[in-house]
Amino acid sequence: MRRNASVASLCALAAGIGSSLFLAFLPGCKSAAAQRAQADKEVYELVAARRAKLGFDGAEFTIDPPKDSLRARILAGDAHGSGPLKLPQVLEIAGENSRDYRAQREKLYLAALDLTLERWQFKLQRTGELDAGVAGTGDTAETASAGGSFGLSKLLGSGANIALDIGAGMARSLTFQDGWHVGTNLGLSVTQPLLRGFGKRIVMEPLTQAERNLVYAVRAYERYRHTYAVDLATRYWRLLQSMNTVQNQERNLKSVQALSEENIAKAKAGRLSDIEVGQAHQQELTSQNALIDAQARLATALDDLKLFLGLPVQFDLEIDTNALEELSQQALGDELPEELVLPFALTHRLDHLTVLDQFDDRKRKVVVAADQLRSGLTLAANAGVASADGKPLDYDFSQTTWSATLSWQLPIDLLPQRNDYRKSIIDLESAARACEASHDTIEADLRDELRTMHSQREGYRIQQSAVSLAERRSASTDMNKAAGRANTRDALEAQDALLQARNSATSALIDYTLARLAVWRDLEILRVDKDGIHADEDALQHPDAGGAEAGQKPAGG
Repeated sequence: MRRNASVASLCALAAGIGSSLFLAFLPGCKSAAAQRAQADKEVYELVAARRAKLGFDGAEFTIDPPKDSLRARILAGDAHGSGPLKLPQVLEIAGENSRDYRAQREKLYLAALDLTLERWQFKLQRTGELDAGVAGTGDTAETASAGGSFGLSKLLGSGANIALDIGAGMARSLTFQDGWHVGTNLGLSVTQPLLRGFGKRIVMEPLTQAERNLVYAVRAYERYRHTYAVDLATRYWRLLQSMNTVQNQERNLKSVQALSEENIAKAKAGRLSDIEVGQAHQQELTSQNALIDAQARLATALDDLKLFLGLPVQFDLEIDTNALEELSQQALGDELPEELVLPFALTHRLDHLTVLDQFDDRKRKVVVAADQLRSGLTLAANAGVASADGKPLDYDFSQTTWSATLSWQLPIDLLPQRNDYRKSIIDLESAARACEASHDTIEADLRDELRTMHSQREGYRIQQSAVSLAERRSASTDMNKAAGRANTRDALEAQDALLQARNSATSALIDYTLARLAVWRDLEILRVDKDGIHADEDALQHPDAGGAEAGQKPAGG
């Protein structure tokens, strides 16, 4: 009976304490799904705000894969209407399905998630606890108790930590006819460092770094988008080049087959020697073998593109072959002078801006490390009051207990802190060298890319002239052969020269296009949107009026 009474009393006690504190704890009680949704909301708001502040497009950012992605439709057996594809559609597919692309989005998400934690450190924090228990000897329960506590704390920029605790408890003896003893207590404590760890610059350094890390993550993500787009465009245009090579080879094979058939007919009529028949037939076999090789290379390139896009290799991906013709109709770009390009790149390159800002981070780290070498002087104040027994709301504040303590931690035996300080200085010097290296590398790379773009541009013009010349030579050779003034070898050489000229012209066009994309990417004027890839030429002409982070804005804020 005594044991049953103790259990019943304990249950009643827990219910009473729990109901009184439940409303205080309720706002923080959320399901796992609700916690995830809250985290996503905070992160996406941070990312959107930071991207907008840095001047990037307002495209929706999410790490969740689209439910109707092309890969999902393929696996579900419903992938109709996916082709033929041009570059904008390929870029869209890549954004949906590429594994590496999704990994980069996740890195940005995690940087923003870390920032939510650092911001939370300076918010009003709540804690709560409920407990209930029974104690006794042998098989006899002697006492029962239950209690709860609720706490609030706040970290200030000066380093002060203010904490308020509210507690409630109930206890009774189960071996005597004794009632419940109910009581509450209030406690307030303030801790303020006065030397080491004092001040906003030191206390808020983790938050400052987290804010800047999000900036770096946004820049890295945008830089990755541009680099990825150029990489994807390279694969796309090289695939079109392979398709064009197959088309040229097929056209060449038809011409050689027609010549071979013509020679066979003339040989039967006694108007042509077997030597010329053999020459044409041998070239026909060579062209057939070249076509098979070109088709195999095309199939491999197509599978590689599917893997890069995160698509199953068995999927029949269609590419719009008219894109190459449209590219050839575009006007060649203007020359870009070095005296304009190099200063622009150094003030707009996202990776370079991050390197410069990381130098500032290292300077702050030196200050923080030096602070750890100071004496520790801490002022702590505590006050508490308990209610009268059985009267949880009756406080006699004249009975408040309090204490004030000033503690001094002498700067003795600080070898770990000394080493950290020395390392921070070395890291600062390393960061300075990184700034120099980034500056020099950007200049050297852009100079080389400008030279490459210029040579590829002139090379494409030369190859265009070569195609025209080869076409005239082939047509002239055909007429001379029909008139008996040229032989089979002349016709085959002219046809082969035309094939090589067409392939070289396509290669030169692709090389020039990719060289121009590389310059746009490394000038940070490349833009990727629903229309594909293009250059923000206005930013280049007016560097102070636009572009991402023009003028080396500070990372913080």
